[in-house]
Amino acid sequence: MRQTAPRHPMSPPEAKPVAGASHLFLREEQMRQAQDLLFFAYRDFTAAADRMLGDIGLGRAHHRALHFIGRTPAITVGDLLTILGITKQSLARVLAVLVERGYVAQSRGRVDARQRHLTLTETGQALERQLFERQRERLAAAYRDAGAPAVEGFRRVMRGVMDDETRALVDRTPARAPRPAPGPEPGPEPTKAS
Repeated sequence: MRQTAPRHPMSPPEAKPVAGASHLFLREEQMRQAQDLLFFAYRDFTAAADRMLGDIGLGRAHHRALHFIGRTPAITVGDLLTILGITKQSLARVLAVLVERGYVAQSRGRVDARQRHLTLTETGQALERQLFERQRERLAAAYRDAGAPAVEGFRRVMRGVMDDETRALVDRTPARAPRPAPGPEPGPEPTKAS
């Protein structure tokens, strides 16, 4: 057995191993496999929701809007644009359908009347919940199979793939948004759908 000299009390502490340090230089094939895994996982994760959305004439853009409006009740259109990273025209088309079908309600801001706040209606909450349940089942099974350390590793890898602005945006998104109670609630003044 190799002996090491005792550490001097003023010497810097030994560096702790960094997570994944042994894999800092992954081969190209491993990186390509990671890309494949991200692609196929996303495809299969969205498939159940896609079928349900297709049956009612909606698509992934509608799903993403429902998801983030549900996560952040009374979100402004501007904040939703930032989260989704799409054009105003694209969001306007998506919101027009969701409002027309009664999934989303729009309200005028009390402080700034130019702002429009978005909230899921009871019908919208029910649809978003059904879509969430379809995807939750798959994610819960994967988390169960992988175990707790892998879940934290997954979170770290996904955050590492994001750019700094997106990571900051995720950090500002509430971990769990409370569901509004059914019926009228105090809040911004309602406006007509545009």
